[in-house]
Amino acid sequence: MPPVRDIKQLSEKKLFALEARAQEIRADILKMLQHAGSGHSAGSLGMADIFTALYFHVLVHNPKQPNWKDRDRLILSCGHIAPVRYATMAHAGYFPKNELLTLRKFGSRLQGHPELNRFVGFETTSGPLGDGVAQAVGMAYVAKKEKLPYHTYCVMSDGELQTGITWESALFAGRNVLHNMTWIIDRNNIQIDGYTEDIMPIEPLVQKFEAFNFHVIEIDGHNIRDMVDACAYAQSIFEQPTVIIAHTTPGKGVDFMEFEPIWHGKPPKDQAELKRALISLRTLNGKIEHGE
Repeated sequence: MPPVRDIKQLSEKKLFALEARAQEIRADILKMLQHAGSGHSAGSLGMADIFTALYFHVLVHNPKQPNWKDRDRLILSCGHIAPVRYATMAHAGYFPKNELLTLRKFGSRLQGHPELNRFVGFETTSGPLGDGVAQAVGMAYVAKKEKLPYHTYCVMSDGELQTGITWESALFAGRNVLHNMTWIIDRNNIQIDGYTEDIMPIEPLVQKFEAFNFHVIEIDGHNIRDMVDACAYAQSIFEQPTVIIAHTTPGKGVDFMEFEPIWHGKPPKDQAELKRALISLRTLNGKIEHGE
């Protein structure tokens, strides 16, 4: 029987705390991007709930021992959403939060795409879309062959499903029954030059992955309980690798950013726009009074 990581069910108290944490992480992302003057807003905001679930409930990891050999491996294939990973890792205790404002600065450890040799807690250098997927498959393959306990997670964008290396990796994963690996797709329907289904359609995803011998789970990517349950369920699948298709809102929480492809690679331009974004975030897009 392969080793299994025990992912506990969320209590209501823990769920509330994680939801609050995700909103704090979104606020930090906005501040980081505005201070940097460049970077990717839409995907970073959209994945805050998933990264919160991963780092604060799902992953087996230790910020004090980031290279612990039995840690779960988390690959960020779509490296352009590095701000969400940096912010979440700072909240998890990997480094001081005040370092977040060095994002994309000369000499900073927090580059626009994560760099393996600059920072602790990374497994790969991210950049070319699709490469992280192949690297995750390699790590999972080694772990299965050598009976190592770690689980490999790979966060990927829907846009990189347009690359050939992704599907070559899927072929290999299905052929070798990499049940110790879970792919997590940020299905936000946008990419740098528009909507995915206008640029290069990728649907029907469920049927495609099933044809590649993947077990497919679809979730609301902003429902932290759904994310935790999906990761726990993936641990019980021994006959196939698992892919979680997480439907997310690009720019989540900021009314003028949501679903707008222009915000794929654009930060708040100045303090006034940052303030506007933070007010939208803190008032749930105006659904509650903000008192200003």
